[in-house]
Amino acid sequence: MGSSLGVSTAALRQADSWADRGLYGCVAIAAWRVHPDLIQTFQVPLLLILGLQALWWILNLGKYGQPACYHTYTAKAWGLSLLVATLAFFGAGYGGWCLGIAIALGILHTLEEIAMTLILPTWQHDILSLFHAWKLRSAPSPSDLFSHRASNVEHQP
Repeated sequence: MGSSLGVSTAALRQADSWADRGLYGCVAIAAWRVHPDLIQTFQVPLLLILGLQALWWILNLGKYGQPACYHTYTAKAWGLSLLVATLAFFGAGYGGWCLGIAIALGILHTLEEIAMTLILPTWQHDILSLFHAWKLRSAPSPSDLFSHRASNVEHQP
C-alpha cells in the first residue's frame, strides 16, 4: 500500500517483509499441526525451498548485513499461489496441484532473488525482477558520471 501511495521507505518495506515471513511461518506451523500427512507428502520440495531460503538469507546477511526486500513479481505470484494453496489445504484438506504450483513458484522466486543478491552491489529495496536488477547493475552510478565528467575537463594553469 505504501508504494502505491508514494510513501514507501526502506524501513516500511523491511517491516512488510517481516510481516510476510511471520504470516508464512504461522501458516506453516498450522499446516503441520492440522495436516502433517500432507506436509510429509511434499516433504522433499518443501525442504528444498527452506534450504534455498536459508541460502538466500546467508547471502544477504553476508553481503548486505540484512535481509533483502526486493518485492519482485515472482514474490507476488508466489504469494497468490500460497493463498490458493492455503485455502485448498485448510478448506478441503487438499495439497495436490495447488501446493505443487506454490512450491514451484517458491523455488523460482527464491532462485531469482539469490541471483539478484549476487549481481546487485548494494542493498536496495523494491527491485521488481532479475531484469530490473541487471539494468541497475549495468547503469552508471552518479559518482561514475561525475568522475567521468571531471576527467574530461581541461585544467588550465
